[in-house]
Amino acid sequence: MKKRTLIFVLFFTVLTSYSQGVDKKKDPVFKNGEWLRYKMSYSGWMRAGTAVLKLEEKELHGKKVYHAIGTGWTSGMIKWFFKVDDTYESYFDKKIVKPYFFKRKIDEGGYKKNRNTTFNYTTNEALVEDFIKKKDTLITFSDVQDMLSSFYYLRNQNVDTLKKGEEIRIDMFLDSQIYPFKLRFLGKETLKTKVGKVKTLKFRPLVQAGRIFKAQESVTIWITADKNKIPIKMNANLSVGSLRADLEAYKGLANSFEKVFN
Repeated sequence: MKKRTLIFVLFFTVLTSYSQGVDKKKDPVFKNGEWLRYKMSYSGWMRAGTAVLKLEEKELHGKKVYHAIGTGWTSGMIKWFFKVDDTYESYFDKKIVKPYFFKRKIDEGGYKKNRNTTFNYTTNEALVEDFIKKKDTLITFSDVQDMLSSFYYLRNQNVDTLKKGEEIRIDMFLDSQIYPFKLRFLGKETLKTKVGKVKTLKFRPLVQAGRIFKAQESVTIWITADKNKIPIKMNANLSVGSLRADLEAYKGLANSFEKVFN
């Protein structure tokens, strides 16, 4: 993954990377109209941009689906010398949250990608259409999620039995490849955030140390410990500087946002 694509690809990718086992509770963790906005900061003080996730009910080829849209863009001083305009879209099954169609259209400082992925569950193949290189690629897959559908799929999972130090593995389909992730559960923590004092579950994705990250354990993410299971904060120590994401606004949640009032 190239450094110039790091800010928003890292953000959306890390959001999806937690969970264990199916949640048997009847309460939905998301619904039509959910909207989340995150503030992206570089080196702790400079606003790098904004990321927004929203969910809508749609119909695709006669099926009732959810349409998830993730957008990210740079702002402030960062935008003066590095403009980003990213859009990710996923159409997935409302009941079992499996992706049917995924779109990725990005422009990051002149680095562009425009790809559509169609998942065929009869043949277990994914057709990737690249509109810039004018090339189609057929990839074999098994039980994959795209970058956005996995965010909603994993929020439906049960983390109640997860123990401190346990690691979770998950695969994700992106750019004609399947990316493996391994995460470690670090325990519970109460955070003071822009939206209030919140109980969270803390995770650490294990990443490759080197050109982008300082060490294998350079990324930490906090998830709300309520029924919504919303990522509320992310920190990433980079080879140069650091990246931070904070939830700054939300609406349309399926459940009450639980805060600590003491």
